[in-house]
Amino acid sequence: MTKSNSFFRNIIKPFRSTSDKGGKKSQEELGNITSHEQKVFSFETLASATRNFHPDTKLGQGGFGPVFKGNLVSGEEIAVKKLAHTSNQGKREFVNEAKLLARVQHRNVVSLLGYCVSPEKLLVYEYVPNESLDKLLFKSRTRDTLDWKRRYDIICGVARGLLYLHEDAHDCIIHRDIKPSNILLDENWVPKIADFGMAKLYPEDQTHVHTRIAGTNGYMAPEYVMHGNLSIKADVYSFGVVILELVNGQKNSTFDLDRESVNLLDWAYKMYKKGKGLEILEPVMASTADPDQVATCIKIGLLCTQFDHHLRPTMSRVVLMLSRKPGALEEPTPPGYLGSRHRRSRGPAMSSSSDGMSRESNSQSRSTTTSTAATATMTAPLNPRRHASSASDPHRRRLGSTSSAGPVSDPYGKRPMRE
Repeated sequence: MTKSNSFFRNIIKPFRSTSDKGGKKSQEELGNITSHEQKVFSFETLASATRNFHPDTKLGQGGFGPVFKGNLVSGEEIAVKKLAHTSNQGKREFVNEAKLLARVQHRNVVSLLGYCVSPEKLLVYEYVPNESLDKLLFKSRTRDTLDWKRRYDIICGVARGLLYLHEDAHDCIIHRDIKPSNILLDENWVPKIADFGMAKLYPEDQTHVHTRIAGTNGYMAPEYVMHGNLSIKADVYSFGVVILELVNGQKNSTFDLDRESVNLLDWAYKMYKKGKGLEILEPVMASTADPDQVATCIKIGLLCTQFDHHLRPTMSRVVLMLSRKPGALEEPTPPGYLGSRHRRSRGPAMSSSSDGMSRESNSQSRSTTTSTAATATMTAPLNPRRHASSASDPHRRRLGSTSSAGPVSDPYGKRPMRE
């Protein structure tokens, strides 16, 4: 085992800018963040474990390079993240992920086991056998694997992981990219938050920070996308989107059940206001799901995705709300997303006798959403049928970007960082 200050010196040495002052600043930042120990792996060990990074061992594409499955001589299974040689942004994410995960230890956060620095830069993690949530949730062949109990346990586990990052870690950490592909499932289906390449430390004495935009379309909070205002409520928003996706089984940004709805959030809120909240649930789970749990999760998802970030709950409140009945929670205000504009609510309204979860239509939908040019362009024909295949429909709507910088489309769905 090698002390982490040596670990960080080795990692950032090749990444130093031409300014020695900038390199020293980075080194000091990394050295101060942790005194944790990390294991040094030789390149030969990791090459052997992954069969020279054979394509057959590739698990996926991370934020700054490919991820491979490996088997050590001891029999331990590992995941190896490799820095892409051509990725300048990846170098920054590589160091960022290493420095943050070195001090993070939680059941619902992926564990960093060690590193390699020469001749290539590699990070070594625990291997999570069931891979990422998106590979199961959004594919019809594997969706049945996720029954309601597992989906509910995933929601609760991710909530606990985010609570740890926001309030119980050594420093408050904002993940900035919570989404199904960054939630890994172990052999017992325990969820683990992964990919901290874009995570950011959050100053305790500030309500928010201004930062370059980084994340994935469909999961980024509107105040962050439009103004660069980052707070823990941005993670809360992303988590709310994931909740509703787990309940409904469709992606927010490629939702196609209702021609009149911009996305899953818009439709779910309308259904809730009509008193048809339980109809948001994916039909295949209706016979086995706990109605109270479903209703609670839907309401929490809507509360987490409210346009006004001041009204969104903290993760400590979310964890508490997961143990409550839906009728005990306040009423959600309209959701926020690219192109939506709402007046700030004076405060959360407590739920009435009708909480939007009846299968009867008890109230009319009252949405204050107004579409802007960004959403007006999304008028591609949609298939209203419940089980339309997203893979076969090239016309499914996608949320557009409002970035003035005009970022290039990312095949992995991430929004590029803006300097």
